[in-house]
Amino acid sequence: MKISIRFFDDREVRAVWDDEHAKWWFSVLDIVGVLNEESDYTKVRNYWKYLKAKLKKEKNQLVSATTQLKLLAADGKKYKTDMLDSEGIIELSKNFPNNKATKFLDWFLYSDTSIDGQSKRKAYTLFESNLINEIEVGTTKGLQQIHAYLFGGLYDFAGQIRARSISKGGYQFVYAQHLKSALQQIDAMPQSTLEDIILKYAEMNKAHPFMEGNGRSTRIWLDMMLKKQLKKCIDWSKIKKENYMNAMIISTVDASILLQQIKTALTIKINDREMFMKGIDYSYYYEE
Repeated sequence: MKISIRFFDDREVRAVWDDEHAKWWFSVLDIVGVLNEESDYTKVRNYWKYLKAKLKKEKNQLVSATTQLKLLAADGKKYKTDMLDSEGIIELSKNFPNNKATKFLDWFLYSDTSIDGQSKRKAYTLFESNLINEIEVGTTKGLQQIHAYLFGGLYDFAGQIRARSISKGGYQFVYAQHLKSALQQIDAMPQSTLEDIILKYAEMNKAHPFMEGNGRSTRIWLDMMLKKQLKKCIDWSKIKKENYMNAMIISTVDASILLQQIKTALTIKINDREMFMKGIDYSYYYEE
């Protein structure tokens, strides 16, 4: 199964891809929790039981449209849970008594034809087609290959090192005229230990070699180094967005906080399809 994690107001909405019917199924409990702004699992489950009974009494066809699929829970086990397809989720939202549903529907109906949407699908394919195994590990060339794959046909500069200087949030990345030498130095950096790899990753972040799409590309680049050298990868779901973004800012002068965050999120599930897909979801979520 292809598992996807979407985020609404920093809350997870899990989804499972149905190959046979070519559509996504979404966790009803996740959406009920979002719409009620409730994180207590028992309260969410009880509300859904109440709402199901109410809809059934009103002869609403929504309840019969649900299916049950296994999803990974917080305790690490998989449990059957009610799921609805896109049409069902839209109908569910319309039957909610609060005004949160309008904002949710605006988000839910967001088009996957956007640059991020298309790029994200390419990122999934990178793993599923095993193309990732043909990419150089830990080099600028390898990073260019990743960027070119993710953004090819979306940006005319896909895979190309920028020729202009850029900054973000007041921070000036390596000037364009110094970028070539900076990337050569990064290529020469060791990548044998976790400390080596994180320092190399932090330096590449300071270089920011592309006009756009640096974060999404370098996180895959980082995981590839960890996989090859340490037989590990990152469970990105264990690193909160705010903590990661702050650690990245600090890493321009001190990478120790970033190192600690990544160290505690490492896993040996390097060939786990769901782990990679979840990592892509989180990676794109970091950029929202």
